[in-house]
Amino acid sequence: MTTPFDEAVSAIAQARYHNHRLETHSDTVSRGLVRDLRLRCPALKADLDAGVVKVWYNVAGPGDRLRKVDLFVGVPDADGKPDIHQCRIAVENKSVITAHRNRTSRFDDLKKVLGAIHGVRPEALLVATVLIGLAERVLNVPDQVHKIYRDRDAEFRAAILPRLSSGDGSLWTEFSWAVSRNRPNDPQKSVDLFRTLPTRSRVHACGRVRLRIAGSGAHRQRRPSGTASSERPGDRC
Repeated sequence: MTTPFDEAVSAIAQARYHNHRLETHSDTVSRGLVRDLRLRCPALKADLDAGVVKVWYNVAGPGDRLRKVDLFVGVPDADGKPDIHQCRIAVENKSVITAHRNRTSRFDDLKKVLGAIHGVRPEALLVATVLIGLAERVLNVPDQVHKIYRDRDAEFRAAILPRLSSGDGSLWTEFSWAVSRNRPNDPQKSVDLFRTLPTRSRVHACGRVRLRIAGSGAHRQRRPSGTASSERPGDRC
């Protein structure tokens, strides 16, 4: 069975690189979760079909309009908008791939957004998903490589994008200044940190209900989209 996380990884492979500046990965996971919930939760499906609850993507977070909740399921207010006091399910999707030193920022984002919802609606189901990269060096395409082609997108698509999945090892030297390096134990440290998020116990203590961590490690079995054939184990461009 294909999961929303499989679909997200496939979408990244099709795009040839992971763009953490876009919401594509998060939207793929969120829409897949809604689809699976409809299939596996008859009560929720009935409420969705009847219009009792609605689904929203990328809505403003409570108390912080600059942050968004990736997936919000709940009873709408009188104007048909999300009502934090009637939230049933909230999902936040994060990724730590390019630079694991940013794990703390991603962790803080999760705690802040989901914690704010929990403060208003303790009985809501709060879910965090995290895509963890295993590569020891990553070509930072969104922040570095693509930046120099910002006004030449057609050139980027024609001259650079196809090479990201062609096995072109020269990318490492041509864009050496855009390579982010991670230590071998960084992925495990990131996993350990996110696992410290509170979860709801069997006695119904309040907290995050579920944390799903997916490792982007297909390169250990085969060469995935976005890697070079001359790569060392743990490289990804």
